[in-house]
Amino acid sequence: MLMSQVGLVIIGRNEGERLRLCLTSVGSSGWPVVYVDSGSTDGSSDLARSMGAVVVDLDTSIPFSAARARNDGFAALSRKHPQIRYVQFVDGDCEVISNWIQRGIAELDARNDVAVVCGRLRERFPEASVYNRLCDLEWNTQVGEVSECGGIAMYRADWFREVGGFNPAVVAGEEPELCLRLRRNGWRVIRLADDMAWHDAAMLRFGQWWKRSVRSGQAYAQGAGMHGKSADRYCVRQCRGVWFWGLIVPVLALGAAWWTHGVSLVLLGGYPLLAVRIYRHVRRRGWSGQDAWFYAFFTVLGKWPQWIGMMRYHRSCWRGAGPTLIEYKGASSAAGANGSGQ
Repeated sequence: MLMSQVGLVIIGRNEGERLRLCLTSVGSSGWPVVYVDSGSTDGSSDLARSMGAVVVDLDTSIPFSAARARNDGFAALSRKHPQIRYVQFVDGDCEVISNWIQRGIAELDARNDVAVVCGRLRERFPEASVYNRLCDLEWNTQVGEVSECGGIAMYRADWFREVGGFNPAVVAGEEPELCLRLRRNGWRVIRLADDMAWHDAAMLRFGQWWKRSVRSGQAYAQGAGMHGKSADRYCVRQCRGVWFWGLIVPVLALGAAWWTHGVSLVLLGGYPLLAVRIYRHVRRRGWSGQDAWFYAFFTVLGKWPQWIGMMRYHRSCWRGAGPTLIEYKGASSAAGANGSGQ
C-alpha cells in the first residue's frame, strides 16, 4: 500500500508536551498528518506546523466539539490527499504505538465488510491516580465484533463520507453514534487485541472524574433522544439504569423512610447487590478481583453524576439550546508528560 493511501487526523486543545509525543509517534512514518486545534493558547498549532503537520485552526466563534474537529480534519486531509482510503483519528494526548497503523491497514484490507477497526488503548500513567487507573480498566473492552469504538480508531474513508462523518451536534459520545449509523448500513466494527496507543488521561482529581461522568450521562440522554425510538433502542438501557439507580431508588428509599419507619431504607441494599453483579461480570472477562471491585464501586457511584448530566441535557433542550461541551482535563505542561499534568 502506498503511504498516501492512509492519513492521520489529530485533534487537540492545549495538549503541550502530550501533543509533541503524539506527533513524534507518527511523524517519521511518512503518512500525511493533519492537526486540528480547538483554540489552544499554548502554541500547539505552531508546534504541529514545525513538526510537519498540516494545521487546521478551528473558528473560535463556533462552539468546539471533537466531532466538529475530526470532520474538519478529515475534510482537510481529503482535499490534500483525495486518494486516501483509510483515516486514523487520534487525540492529541495519545502516542500511537509503532506497529498499529500497519496492523489496522492489514485488517481493513483483509475484511471488506469492516468499516472501523480499533485496538487496545492503554493509560500511560495508571499509577498516577485512581481515576487514571479507572480509565485504563474502562478501555479494556471485549475483542472481536463490537457495537462501537472510542475516539482513536481507523475508518474507511469512503464509508465515513457516505454516512456524513461525525454528527457535529453530538458533543460527547460521537463515536458510538457514528458506529450506529455505520452498522445500520451493514458494516462492522472490529476491536483487535493489539495495542493501539498510549493515552495520558491526566485525571488526577475527583472533580475531573465527576465531570467526565456528568459528560457520559449527557451523552446517554442525547443518544436516546436521537435514536432511542428506533429498533436499536440506542442508549435507552443506559438511561433507564441511570434514572433507576440515580433517582428512583434514593427518592423511594429516603422519601418514604419516615412513614415506613425506616423499612424503605432496605432499598439502598440494591447498590451493593448491583456492585456484586458488575464485579461478577468483569471477573468472567478475566479481570483480577481487586480491579473488578474497583471498577464496580465507581460504576455504581457514577450513576449520580450521570443523572446530573442527563438532567443537564434535558434542561438545555427545554430551553431550546443544544448540549454544551464538558471539559474535565486541564492544559498540559512539561510535567504533564510524565504523569503530573493537570
